[in-house]
Amino acid sequence: QVQLVESGGGLVQPGGSLRLSCAASGFTFSWYAMSWYRQAPGKERELVAFIASDGRSTNYAGSVKGRFTISRDNAKNTVYLQMNGLKPEDTAVYYCYATKGSGSWGQGTQVTVSS
Repeated sequence: QVQLVESGGGLVQPGGSLRLSCAASGFTFSWYAMSWYRQAPGKERELVAFIASDGRSTNYAGSVKGRFTISRDNAKNTVYLQMNGLKPEDTAVYYCYATKGSGSWGQGTQVTVSS
């Protein structure tokens, strides 16, 4: 019954910004930590950012630290990923992940960074 729907991806030039959103339903959103992962073709899926259920604690992959910010609005059942200073290496499908039970994944949203 868990549903995660990502949006906000697209094509952006190097140095540009995007904000991804993940709308959650089917569970008590505020009880669970959330994460963003990404996967490029031919590469393994990697953790990008993590946020605790109350939003007080966050963690980031070293490759995005200082450029990306994860946040959440528990009143709107939504988690966000603000991406600044985008690089071509950030090109990937970005997935929302909920820690509920064995874990739940969204369908992904494509981010392409290219000039």
